[in-house]
Amino acid sequence: MSKIVLALFLLLGIFNGFAQRPSYIEKEPTNNQDLRVSDSLSRGSEESTSNKNIKNLDAKIEMYSIISHLNDTTYVDTTLTIQKEYKFNYLRRDNFELLPFSNVGQTYNSLSYTYVNNSTMPLFGARARHFNYMEISDINYYHVPTPLTELYYKTAFEQGQQLDAFFTTNISKQFNFSIAYKGLRSLGKYQHILTSTGNFRFTTSYKTKNERYIANAHIVMQDLLNEENGGLQDDNIQYFESGNPEFRDRAVLAVNFEDAENILKGKRFHLDHLYHIVKPQDSLAKNKLYINNIISFEDKYFEYNQTRENEYFGDAFQSTNLRDRVTLENFYSQLGVNYSNNVLGDLQFNVGYNNYNYGYDKVVVINNQYITNRLKGDVVSIGGKYRKRINRFSLFGEAGLNVTGDFKGNFFTGRASYSLNENNIIEAHINHNTTAPNYNYLLYQSVYKNYNWQNDFNNVETQQLGFSLNSNWLGNVSLNYTTIIDYAYFKKDGVDDLVKPFQTDQTISYLKLKWEKGFNFLRKFTLYNTVMYQNVQDDGMVFNLPELTTRNTLYYSNHFFKRALFLQTGVTFSYFTKYNMNAYDPLMAEFYVQTDREYGAFPRFDFFVNAKIQQIRIYLKAEHFNSAWTGYDFYSAPNYPYRDFTVRFGVVWNFFL
Repeated sequence: MSKIVLALFLLLGIFNGFAQRPSYIEKEPTNNQDLRVSDSLSRGSEESTSNKNIKNLDAKIEMYSIISHLNDTTYVDTTLTIQKEYKFNYLRRDNFELLPFSNVGQTYNSLSYTYVNNSTMPLFGARARHFNYMEISDINYYHVPTPLTELYYKTAFEQGQQLDAFFTTNISKQFNFSIAYKGLRSLGKYQHILTSTGNFRFTTSYKTKNERYIANAHIVMQDLLNEENGGLQDDNIQYFESGNPEFRDRAVLAVNFEDAENILKGKRFHLDHLYHIVKPQDSLAKNKLYINNIISFEDKYFEYNQTRENEYFGDAFQSTNLRDRVTLENFYSQLGVNYSNNVLGDLQFNVGYNNYNYGYDKVVVINNQYITNRLKGDVVSIGGKYRKRINRFSLFGEAGLNVTGDFKGNFFTGRASYSLNENNIIEAHINHNTTAPNYNYLLYQSVYKNYNWQNDFNNVETQQLGFSLNSNWLGNVSLNYTTIIDYAYFKKDGVDDLVKPFQTDQTISYLKLKWEKGFNFLRKFTLYNTVMYQNVQDDGMVFNLPELTTRNTLYYSNHFFKRALFLQTGVTFSYFTKYNMNAYDPLMAEFYVQTDREYGAFPRFDFFVNAKIQQIRIYLKAEHFNSAWTGYDFYSAPNYPYRDFTVRFGVVWNFFL
């Protein structure tokens, strides 16, 4: 089925390629504009195109609208910037705060965290599999004057490719649909780490001619499969770190097992629609009143399969054909009323209903302890939002509270910003959240005896205070201070040396300071810096992060061939200090705390050459080209080496019909 879908997108793309006529000619951004633009078909593009650069005045680039789930609108961006270089990866977003594993499509180790949580329900487990799992906030809607296609392609590691194909069109001014498929298959350099993933998305938008009724809906179906090998065997670490040419072929290194895989599958049906009871006739109208309704159903499961029992996870109930499977069915509906007034601002009140069914198809009795198979029930919540803008000052607030049900939870978010001038914006925010730990902390069952528990953990409480400055002169600066109470985590128990869930009774304090700024010199050269400092106060050493993380890119930009070609080439340096890096557990697809050894402090140098010809962006990169001469001590997690030197190629191509 996936091959048929991919072939269909390729045919659509080729058809548009032959049929297209350029609807505009876009002027490349200056280096100062690099701070403001973002990836095409994503949020955040703020660059404008003047009329004199447009050939077809009936189809301006600003008319190709992208609408987020929060109804923020941007438009398609086909420029080539350093931010595009950072986002040209499997996730298609800047992964500065993530450390990828050796094969594309595997998980990522987190180098930092952000605790702005507006949820009152626990999350599904297997969080290490969710980096590429598209949530509601990752789905956009579109409105385009002509059909639009985007093709993303990038090479993978050994016998594999990755492709993201997208098509959208408006049947009329009132009705739009889009269809997309993101697929990956990569064998990898080490034994038994094949990845095979697929993300199918379909969206549609409709509004009546008078725009009194507006609806956005999507269907998303995803399957993310990884073969698992448990990392290198302990006695093979020395062979990897030796740099001996005999072991440069990573397939000769012994891994912990070669008969396991896990998969995360999910499908979601989502509808968000509203009806204006009092609709403003023009922008000067004082009152607006509408009701909105959200209906969302998601069904997902995580499964682990292994041919034979392995002592890596301890004893099992059976010796062959081991299988764990956990499911979650979640239905959510929300009804809200929104009133807007020129004096009062925008005010919304909503009531939500959540029905959840999480668990397994069996019960377990182990060590005379009965472990149930299901957590299911209903939760009713209430919430509200407020937004007001007064000249250069903007205020936003949101709150939510579970009023009935087994899961208690609440949150509050406040945000205020002030525009000093067109080049400087300051913002402050506060967030408080108390939510139950993820489902797999509360209930877990496995064919491996150690991985069976049922816990009555306290809610995890987080409070964050943050400030930010977005300035063309000083760069983008953000400061966040977070306290965490009753933090839940996984760690080896120290008795059986096997992974189990724990909850600390100590308060954790976490400070995060991040700065981004580009410096231009000699007209065509730019030094773009991203630096992050973190400080954690945690006596229990269960919340571990690197103190300093940096990424610095020196690059050259210029036009060639009478401005037909725009070229960017340069070198990126990445580094983070040593720390007690979290280890990875493939059975649960979770990271767990370890304090036996520090990892990090290995430099990474990437050389890239990127080019743009009309709406085609071409990317060529030599990744980690210093790996052979700075030492083989680079790891993504304990026993999981980071990537060796490799050369990869890719392209992003937009078609405007």
